[in-house]
Amino acid sequence: MTDRLIIIGCYTPDSSGGGHGTGIAVYRQDPATGALAAAGEPVATPGPSFLAWHPTGRYLYAVVERTDGAVRGYAVDGAGLAPLGAEQPTGGSDPCHLSVDPTGRFLVTANYTSGSVSVHPIGPDGSLGDRTDLVRHAGSGPNTDRQEGPHAHQARFDPAGRYLLVNDLGTDTVTTYLLRDGRLVQQRAAQLPPGTGPRHLAFGGDDRLYLAAELDSTVTPATYQPQTGALSFGSPVPASGHDGVNYPSEIATSPDGRFGYVANRGANTVAVFGLAGEAVQLLAEVPADGDWPRHLVLSGDHLYVANQKSDTVTIFSRDTDTGALRQTGSVPVPSPACVLPTLG
Repeated sequence: MTDRLIIIGCYTPDSSGGGHGTGIAVYRQDPATGALAAAGEPVATPGPSFLAWHPTGRYLYAVVERTDGAVRGYAVDGAGLAPLGAEQPTGGSDPCHLSVDPTGRFLVTANYTSGSVSVHPIGPDGSLGDRTDLVRHAGSGPNTDRQEGPHAHQARFDPAGRYLLVNDLGTDTVTTYLLRDGRLVQQRAAQLPPGTGPRHLAFGGDDRLYLAAELDSTVTPATYQPQTGALSFGSPVPASGHDGVNYPSEIATSPDGRFGYVANRGANTVAVFGLAGEAVQLLAEVPADGDWPRHLVLSGDHLYVANQKSDTVTIFSRDTDTGALRQTGSVPVPSPACVLPTLG
């Protein structure tokens, strides 16, 4: 087996989230042990709190999480990242998530504070062009501290690449869009119970998904209609057995769709769920070995957890038969916010 790259985006002093990272760090992963080794110096970038690959694997994109939100592109050459032109403004505040459409022609970004979704074209060389669309959500929720207005938190495409799903933490909705010639066309909006606070979702197959809700600390299964983009939510289950305040962050599903993994901020744990359609069962909960696990990702037989406030990325090995996790190591990374393996 050959090494692969693991890219880590960090919060920086000039980003809205604060932090003391310097930008985007590149590591080499040993696929047998999961160990990470730094590959060169970090690339200085303001607030790259979320990252996404171009489907070719040749280009990397990062949000610039600040009040005057922007996105940046990079060409990947070996272990190095080279900037692709100037950053492009999103037209929104504090972008926190982004995705490239499966054709590789457009970048879609969720702007948290302004509750909007922006679209940028991607050129043949991977560079970003002027924004082609900006859709602003409207509404609010019962949590006056967090739901005073819309807060788009994730914009991701379904497995077929046909529809874009946008979670809005502020309005308790998941909105389905079509992307046509750089414009977003709303198809439908699925409503969750007031105060849910949908943050991120992960698919467990073409026709089912699981949603991590930040405000009510739950995981909700849903049936998905690939032909229409319609959602039907099942019954939520607690994201953690923790008795205190807890804010789930990232959710990931195993390649076979049998297991789900949720990072819990507050509990500072990773919860392991058994998934069987709408049956969601908490199997185990293990310490994240760090403070404020903001993101996690599966890469081969390993799971990586970004502990934002303790400046570490924890490494777990994963039993593919049982879903169980076993900590195998940790690496120091300042204010880590997003962990992204290379494609394939």
